[in-house]
Amino acid sequence: MVPPVQVSPLIKLCRYSALVLGMAYGAKRYSYLKPRAEEERRVAAEEKKRLDELKRIERELAEAQDDSILK
Repeated sequence: MVPPVQVSPLIKLCRYSALVLGMAYGAKRYSYLKPRAEEERRVAAEEKKRLDELKRIERELAEAQDDSILK
């Protein structure tokens, strides 16, 4: 087996710098996207409530028409 090679300190510095910069970019991007995603979820929940209410009303109207004594 071949003995491990000594890695240049410059290469180590570059690798760890890239790692730290990537983590900083990820944290910044996350803080940018998080409020937008929360707003999208809130709007989707409101839309779902509205559609559920419309379906409920439609179902009640259909049941009311079916139960009519004027058949």
